[in-house]
Amino acid sequence: MSFFHKALASFGIGSATVDTRLEKDTYRAGEVMRGEIIVRGGQVEQQVDSIYLSINTTYVRESNDHKHTEVATLQKVKVTEPFTLAASEEKVIPISLTLPFETPISAGKTQVWIQTGLDIKNAVDPSDKDYIRVEPTSLAAQILDAIGRLGFRLREAECEQAPARFRGYYPFVQEFEFVPTGSFRGHLDELEMVFLSQSNHSAEILLQIDRKVRGIGSFFAEALEMDESYVRTTITLHDLPTLPEKFQQIISKHI
Repeated sequence: MSFFHKALASFGIGSATVDTRLEKDTYRAGEVMRGEIIVRGGQVEQQVDSIYLSINTTYVRESNDHKHTEVATLQKVKVTEPFTLAASEEKVIPISLTLPFETPISAGKTQVWIQTGLDIKNAVDPSDKDYIRVEPTSLAAQILDAIGRLGFRLREAECEQAPARFRGYYPFVQEFEFVPTGSFRGHLDELEMVFLSQSNHSAEILLQIDRKVRGIGSFFAEALEMDESYVRTTITLHDLPTLPEKFQQIISKHI
């Protein structure tokens, strides 16, 4: 009977299970996530080589005019050393994991989840998937708010594969696409922004200012993307009192 149960466990039937329980489901980028992993033994004793946690998201990669959805791992950590899990045994393992500053914000189509897995040789590895909501850092939130105060409305937010020259730790950036509804309406088609790097004290951003071209040659300007300007700048805590004015000046120079 034991051999039969072991055979079933190798296919994931009657095997160990894992369940991660976080203190909450909403976190700010850069915040420490705390909780516990509950591991329950199955019908037979099993050797667990490790338990790992990973923070994941998806991004869009374009290839040959086709869009593909890829999974990106922002961080992966090993939680335990090898151990033996007896049949029906329950283990509770406390965890803490820092959410990277570059974790995409929960906006638009963006999703972020915590994946927990048990590494068990010669068996289907049990896993658990928990989605979380990610809020921007305080600085990033004020940057987004400043753009909104200038009359820009967020139309879309999506993680896309980053060009090599703008690639940081990860193969993607989260792009925020805004449409002008205030004084820039009629001058710009759209404003796009990405966070290239972040900390509690500063954020490097890239603005793509898409001008609304008029008159003769406008078609060719758009075809050659001559109507777009790129501005790379760093925002610090010292900029916050005059942040809307700073963005106003940057954008006005390129219309």
